[in-house]
Amino acid sequence: MLADHVLDGLRVAPGKAPRLARRNPGDTLGLPGKEEVAELIRDHAERTSALQQRLWAERSRSVLLVLQGMDTSGKDGTIKHVLGGLNPSAVRIAAFSAPTAPELAQDYLWRVHARCPARGHVGVFNRSHYEDVVTVRVLGLADEDRVARRLEHIRAFERMLADEGTVIVKCFLHIGRDEQRERLLERITDPDKAWKFDAADLAARARWDDYMLAYEQAIEATTADHAPWYVVPADRKWVRNAVVAELLLRTLQRMDPQTPPPAPELASLADLLRA
Repeated sequence: MLADHVLDGLRVAPGKAPRLARRNPGDTLGLPGKEEVAELIRDHAERTSALQQRLWAERSRSVLLVLQGMDTSGKDGTIKHVLGGLNPSAVRIAAFSAPTAPELAQDYLWRVHARCPARGHVGVFNRSHYEDVVTVRVLGLADEDRVARRLEHIRAFERMLADEGTVIVKCFLHIGRDEQRERLLERITDPDKAWKFDAADLAARARWDDYMLAYEQAIEATTADHAPWYVVPADRKWVRNAVVAELLLRTLQRMDPQTPPPAPELASLADLLRA
C-alpha cells in the first residue's frame, strides 16, 4: 500500500529531529483515495489477523503500538479502524489519562509497565509514558532536569522491553492546528459528538506551540532502531489509518511468528479418534 521510501520518510532516524513544523499533516502520501484505501486496509486486516494468530500461538514475543498526538488527532479512531479485525483475546489496549492517587504513590512508569503486552499479545497504548515528559513539562509539573532524567529512563525502559521480546512501534499522529479547530467545533456543535468534548482540550490548544516543542524534543531524544518514532499525517483520517495499518502489518511480517510444531502424542490421539 505504501512504498518503502514513503515509510522511511515518516520515520525519525536516531539522532535526528522530527522537524514537525516542516511536515505536512494533510499529506496524502500518494495514496489512491479514500475508498480505495478502505479496501486496502480491509485486506491488510486479514493478513495482520493471520499473523497475530501465529504470534498468539508462538507466545514468545509481543508487539507494542504507541499512539500519541494532540487532542482530536484520532487515537481512538485509529484503534477502531486498524485493530478492529484482530482477535480481541490477544489484544490489550491501555488508555492513559491523568494518574490516580494510587498511581501517583508509585514511580511514574509503574502503571505503564503493568499494562505492557504479555508474550503473544499485541498491545496498544492510547497515550502513554510520553505524557510524563510532554504534558508534565508544558503544565510545569516537572522542571527541565526532571524531564531530562525521565527521557533517560524511557530510553532504558524501552531498551529493556525490546531486549525481552517486545517489538515497539511509536506513532505521533500529526494533526494540523486548523484541522483540530474543525474537529473541536464539530464536537461542540454536533449533539452526537458533544460527549467527546472536554474544556481542557481548549486549554491545551492555547499552548499548541509549547506542546509541539515538547513533542519535538521527546521524539528526537527517544527514537531508536529498537523503538522508532513515525510522524503520521493525521488531517485525513484514511491516510492516518492506512499508515498505521501498514506499520503494524510490516512489523508482524518482519517478526514472522511461527506456530509451534504439533506435540508427538497428537498422532496417537488422532488414531484413537479414528478408531
